[in-house]
Amino acid sequence: MTHSTKTGRAAVVPCSFCLTFNRVDLARLANGPKCGGCDRPLRLDRPLKVGDAEFEKVVQGSDVPVLVDFYADWCGPCKMMAPVLDEFARDRAGTVLVLKLNTDQNPVVPQRFGIRGIPTLIAFHQGRETGRQVGLTSAAGLDALASGSSGSQ
Repeated sequence: MTHSTKTGRAAVVPCSFCLTFNRVDLARLANGPKCGGCDRPLRLDRPLKVGDAEFEKVVQGSDVPVLVDFYADWCGPCKMMAPVLDEFARDRAGTVLVLKLNTDQNPVVPQRFGIRGIPTLIAFHQGRETGRQVGLTSAAGLDALASGSSGSQ
């Protein structure tokens, strides 16, 4: 597990293999962080899937902006948004954490945030919602949302 408390660019992420939570120093992302539980790589250059159980810990434990895609597998617009989110996560790795939460498999968090349509993208900073976008958007729209300069609450 990689630790960071002083950089201001840390994130708490679950391992996609063993679900162990890891605190990762995003300033050292080029070093290839590994899970403290299973020693497999933590890939933060793509959206991370989270569920109701992991959501709060990841959003609250991250110093960088967190962008969450609330989606469902059957949703056509969600499928159209996926490649844009993949590219955004790759381009912003280390500065923005991108999460995906399946609303069909995880109903608690979407209900708490009043998700009525998907895809819904919500930006968080220091655990607080800073912006929201319902429906498709561009990479520039994702940038604006993550930076807090666009979106509505």
